[in-house]
Amino acid sequence: MSGGLHLPTALLVLALCAVVAIGWAFYARGRRRDRGFLSHIDRATYQTLHTVSLAASPLREGLTEEGATRAARQLIDMVGAEAVAIQGPTSTLTWVGQGDHHREHVTEHTTRVFEDGQTIVLGPAEITCSHPDCVIRSAVISPLVVDDLVVGAFAAYAPQSSAGLARATEEIANWASSQLQLAELARERTRAMEAELRALRAQISPHFVYNSLAAIASFVRTDPERARELLLEFADFTRYALRKGGAFTTLSEELRNVERYLVLEQARYGDRLSVSLLIAPEVLPVQVPYLAVQPLVENAVRHGLAGKPTPGTLTLEARDLGSEAEIVIEDDGVGADPEQIRSALDGVGGIDSVGLGNVDARLRQVYGDGYGLVIETAPDAGTKVSFRVPKFAPKIAGAA
Repeated sequence: MSGGLHLPTALLVLALCAVVAIGWAFYARGRRRDRGFLSHIDRATYQTLHTVSLAASPLREGLTEEGATRAARQLIDMVGAEAVAIQGPTSTLTWVGQGDHHREHVTEHTTRVFEDGQTIVLGPAEITCSHPDCVIRSAVISPLVVDDLVVGAFAAYAPQSSAGLARATEEIANWASSQLQLAELARERTRAMEAELRALRAQISPHFVYNSLAAIASFVRTDPERARELLLEFADFTRYALRKGGAFTTLSEELRNVERYLVLEQARYGDRLSVSLLIAPEVLPVQVPYLAVQPLVENAVRHGLAGKPTPGTLTLEARDLGSEAEIVIEDDGVGADPEQIRSALDGVGGIDSVGLGNVDARLRQVYGDGYGLVIETAPDAGTKVSFRVPKFAPKIAGAA
């Protein structure tokens, strides 16, 4: 995006600015104990960063009762109030601190914030209480905003309001809004990739189906046993491709389906297609995203070898790299323009943008940007596609 920051980057900058601003509010609280730190500012900075890191994780899960409660337990000390509440669109998600009997009035207190989208200050006239020992007599309430919509409110309750309390509450609400925005972006990205994965499951090319069945039919009279075996392979291939399972599978299962695909393609191409499989047994149990390998092999056959006038070879390797497994798909076919490949990975067209772009995006979402596809190609020079996966990486929540 030219002329400005990318949206997630801008949100992170906003969050960092909010953290710095909150740090100054936290500074006074850090003056009391400076043992082990170079200065009071060091202590305040550490306490602020540590607290926001603890509060960020539950907010990244979205605006839920559990997440709001976990975040509020960290934020109450930062705002310096006797109690904090987080209001959702329809109900109060949490109350942390003194005066729990005020919780039933939070929805009423936050009504104006939802209507106007502005921070408000409530005094003793609005925060009434019949409990003689209750110290809560005022509140500062700021909106939680995602995509320019007020989705909730952050409220700080205290004996009396002050300019410092108002600033701290507003800064924390802005920071919390940025975390909720990032959570929404993550959900949108996940939904998009789930939709593409469903498309990938359904993307059994009609030509592949027709050609596979035609190849099977050609053996019915000349070699009935071969025809039967191919039909079973076709059935197993389609069953795996259209299964309703999780987002992960073992490399062993993924490679088994690749073998089914290649058996059917070899029945069609005959001697024009040679296949070499070099698989390290140690990596077979490794978890990989479902349909991460087969689309890459299909691209190699369809776009690399099918248009080659002479016989071609596809090599599939699965290597053990210690803490990682590497999968390499290489063909000696017609190759491709690197710009077309770049467009496919960016999801704006190119060669088989659904397959390449989806696999690359899912790998990066699950394992990080250092684990996307690496593609080496040029016209008439064949194509090599590789990617790595951690052998013992945990599955990331919400990934496809």
